[in-house]
Amino acid sequence: MDLPLNEPPYGAEAGPGRRLARHLLETGLLPAPALARAEEAGRAAGESLTTALLTLGLIGEDRLAAASAEALDLPLLGRDDLPPEPPLADRLPLRFLRRVRAYPARVEDGRLLLALADPLDAFAAQAAGLATGMPVSVAVATPANIDAALARLEEATAAQPELLEPEGGAAAGDDATRLRDQASEAPVVRHVNALILGAVEAGASDIHLEATEAGLRTRLRVDGVLRDAGLAPQALGAGVVSRLKIMARLDVAERRLPQDGRMRIAVRGRDVDLRVSVVPTLDGEGIVLRILDRGTLALNFASLGFSPDEIAVLQGMLNQTSRMMLVTGPTGSGKTTTLYAALGAVDRQRLKVCTIEDPVEYRLDGVSQVQVRPAIGLTFPNALRAMLRHDPDVMLVGEIRDAETASVAAQVALTGHLVLATLHTNDAPSAVTRLMDLGVPEYLIASVLHGVLAQRLVRTLCPACRRAEEAPPALAERLGLARLAPEGSGGPIRIFHPVGCAGCGGSGYRGRTTVLQVMTLTPALRELVLRRADSSGIEAAAVAEGMPTLMQAGLRKALAGTTSVEEVLRVTGGG
Repeated sequence: MDLPLNEPPYGAEAGPGRRLARHLLETGLLPAPALARAEEAGRAAGESLTTALLTLGLIGEDRLAAASAEALDLPLLGRDDLPPEPPLADRLPLRFLRRVRAYPARVEDGRLLLALADPLDAFAAQAAGLATGMPVSVAVATPANIDAALARLEEATAAQPELLEPEGGAAAGDDATRLRDQASEAPVVRHVNALILGAVEAGASDIHLEATEAGLRTRLRVDGVLRDAGLAPQALGAGVVSRLKIMARLDVAERRLPQDGRMRIAVRGRDVDLRVSVVPTLDGEGIVLRILDRGTLALNFASLGFSPDEIAVLQGMLNQTSRMMLVTGPTGSGKTTTLYAALGAVDRQRLKVCTIEDPVEYRLDGVSQVQVRPAIGLTFPNALRAMLRHDPDVMLVGEIRDAETASVAAQVALTGHLVLATLHTNDAPSAVTRLMDLGVPEYLIASVLHGVLAQRLVRTLCPACRRAEEAPPALAERLGLARLAPEGSGGPIRIFHPVGCAGCGGSGYRGRTTVLQVMTLTPALRELVLRRADSSGIEAAAVAEGMPTLMQAGLRKALAGTTSVEEVLRVTGGG
């Protein structure tokens, strides 16, 4: 069936948006209040109903695609229905297909079947018809499947610049045209493709492109440490920056203000998301790309390096209701990954699990995920209140940043929900005083806070080349290594050092593991909270009850040969 090309996204009684809305209500996929919120948010942002539903996280991509196909009487296409070599690709530039999230599926009886992530977007079908000179029929596909197909198409046509030039947004004029021309030159395309491929294969978490007088300096963050990856000359550097901005759907002509975007590409047959941040500097624009590789995401505590005792304590926290569990640490310490692992440890078939994040880093099966959007009023507190009406059992709050979020999260925990959240503090005891600073009453903290995890990431020694030696007596005495050694180990205290080999790239380290400090609020600690004790008093009491400091937890891993003493002291700030 052809989708009418002159109807509004929704609102008209017989329009496709209204038919979809009625279908969602009649099938019970969406309650009326949630639908009303989506329509209001869509009108405010100038978005269609389908886009608003996905943005608010009110329904999953797969369910919405199936519902749209059924309500609008359109075919539903899967990933295998989107061919690697689509028809009429020479008439439908990749920049257009990316902007409207469309993919030409096939030509039948002189008609083009166009897969759309948003079947309510009448402009996409109309524009495709004008560009190809053919009548167009519409099908439905999930955004993820269309993005994956477009990524494959971009990779397959890397030598054809005219197909590799996504729309850059608001850029216009001669300057924008020149920048786009630079970005689509074959050397630039090859350089960017090789850069991203090399970073993913090296296991990098970030790509740093820094503008200097000599050119565009490239560094990769591997296992938490930056490594030099070459220098692109200035003539190539400008094209590289423009290319990345175009791929992330940013304004290529805007070089005065910071910009943020994201993109999804296919690397060696798997989809990789990249978050892109552009900042103007003295010598040009600097770019940092955060690599989010779902294939390397560890969703269980053991693979993160937690000990069996730590896992048992955490599992006990996750079995609670009317409680809050916090994970603290600096940026890049793996807090979000730990929370995702916690969600992996709960029964998502039996429990309703919701997350509120900024941004949503990974998509999780069986979880309702919401991306906050302050520009339209969808803040952490507002999203928390809205999600309460969805009868959740477990709620993950990406970050407690302000007094309102802290207060609402504590109240949510008090009313029978398990709340998991992150907080920026140096250690576990400081989380209590941080909540007090944010205005959460001490009686409420004592009632709902079940435990706090403070964590750091340390590099693990390469097992092929690490070297063991007896610890110098002065070092062992200063760090108290004898008290931290495993019981019954006896003999001299051994520590391990990095050496470097071909397997670890000469660094002596391969991968990272978590150093964890777990503080459970016992009755004695709750009494201190009620008395508004400071963090040092809470820490002293927790240590007396057996809680290790972060440095002690790290040194235990060093004595076990997992990491080195130097690495522990570097990360925990000890020594």
